[in-house]
Amino acid sequence: MVDWRGRRRSTNVEDARGQRASRGSRMGGKGIKLGGGLSGIGIVAVIVVVLMGGDPSMILNMLMGGGAGQVSMPQSGPAQVPSGTGGDDDAAAFMSVILADTETTWNRIFQAAGQSYPEPKLRLFTDAVNSSCGYNTAATGPFYCPPDQRVFLDLGFFNELTKLGAPGDFAQAYVIGHEIGHHVQNVTGVLNAVQGRKQRVSKVDANALQVLVELQADCYAGIWAHYAENERDLLEAGDIQEGLQAAASIGDDRLQKRAGRQVQPESFTHGSSAQRMEWFKRGFDTGDVGRCDTFADAGVRL
Repeated sequence: MVDWRGRRRSTNVEDARGQRASRGSRMGGKGIKLGGGLSGIGIVAVIVVVLMGGDPSMILNMLMGGGAGQVSMPQSGPAQVPSGTGGDDDAAAFMSVILADTETTWNRIFQAAGQSYPEPKLRLFTDAVNSSCGYNTAATGPFYCPPDQRVFLDLGFFNELTKLGAPGDFAQAYVIGHEIGHHVQNVTGVLNAVQGRKQRVSKVDANALQVLVELQADCYAGIWAHYAENERDLLEAGDIQEGLQAAASIGDDRLQKRAGRQVQPESFTHGSSAQRMEWFKRGFDTGDVGRCDTFADAGVRL
């Protein structure tokens, strides 16, 4: 169990639960939108986005004007919701504490580099939400929207974690750590650089780039966990193993096998179980951002 009670809660949580979202008007944006229910291949796709906080390729493809299918774009950005502590229920309070702890970690890292860390928002929603990245239902899973600098999360979706084989509060915290990793990639220019490169390469190579994006976010989640454990005693016995098990359970190879499909590495967008565990552990063991350069490790120059 994560030792979270009594700790600081973030003021960057926006509680929009219970508010209705509308599809708005189509504005020509394209992207990938998950459809269907929680059965068959739909479950496999949901496991990916839920346990690791969404697939940023959905966002990147939309921003590049590519991808499969249409999403309904809102007429404007997300509705303004007052910031606060995000509700008094335990689930919301837990998310707020985890977000606050990531703020502590990344503010320190950015300050050490002589930079300012723009803290992201976490918007809690129910069933569906509008963002600058389009209209998404809870089936999309938690996701990060770069233009909004927000993580969007339906807390009800965490009820599926235990059913899908990833119990424990650290698996939920890992989702936040991973999504905040994408925020770090956004503010440091990695996502923009990847976006530009993906426009010039084949689909297979674009998938490989997306794997590197995801593995770096895994490593950044590990960095957060490193400082949460070693400086603030937030984690308790078994939490890291729980995180490693979650990482293993959502590797692309494991998911393809679970779906009864042949493992096809060229189709990977998140990385294998072994890769995901390796990069999370690298971040956790070292606490060194420089050790999370998945692109240099793969010989890729952005």
